Amino acid sequence: MAELFHRKLERNAMGFVLAIIAAASVGGIVEIAPLFTIDETVEHDPNMRLYTPLELAGRNIYVREGCYACHSQMIRTLQDEVDRYGPYSLAVESKYDHPMLWGSKRTGPDLARVGGKYSDFWHVVHLTNPRDVVPQSNMPAYPWLAERSLRVDDLPEHLAAQRKVGVPYTEEMIENASVDALAQADPEAFTEAGELEKRYGEKTTVRDFDTIATQVTEMDALVAYLQVLGRLTDAPLQNPDAPRGGGLPEE
Repeated sequence: MAELFHRKLERNAMGFVLAIIAAASVGGIVEIAPLFTIDETVEHDPNMRLYTPLELAGRNIYVREGCYACHSQMIRTLQDEVDRYGPYSLAVESKYDHPMLWGSKRTGPDLARVGGKYSDFWHVVHLTNPRDVVPQSNMPAYPWLAERSLRVDDLPEHLAAQRKVGVPYTEEMIENASVDALAQADPEAFTEAGELEKRYGEKTTVRDFDTIATQVTEMDALVAYLQVLGRLTDAPLQNPDAPRGGGLPEE
């Protein structure tokens, strides 16, 4: 009986097209319907801060070098993940990530809460040659990051593009993006570091990230980005349902 029905459906072109549309619609509804309740499902944190221009530049380098292919940025609610990495990830933590970098593969460990867990120097050594700190690591080395000067002239355009997709950068932030990036990584040479903290908050980290004082490099930007992961909002730590794990960043 079922075979007979299928044969009839195959001979009826219009009916077969309608059946395909109906089947595809089910999948579409499953994906689209939850978006109508997104305001209820995404946590609200008025104190969540934005990526600084330097951190955003570091995020762009992270994407450029394909780091997301081996490192996820989403801790699931599984107990072993919470024990290793810390409180599970909340939707609000990716609110200003365009595109999001949750990932689905972990050749390397999850980085959602790596900010503050290691020193800047550790990150520099690790990125220059991972085997120097993790002998069994199969991660590629990125020594050129410490040699390349960071391009900052196009950062206003990057911030403006982010604003178009919903990140609330102000005109002042966009206009001062290039100077703010340099000031965050080289506060002794740029007196605008104080203005940077006014624009992005007192928790903004201002220091020489790659320990090379002669120039602001791509290494500065990438380390600045890694050091802020998991620290844009305190929401996961305030979530009473989130179990505390061993992967919490050091304060």
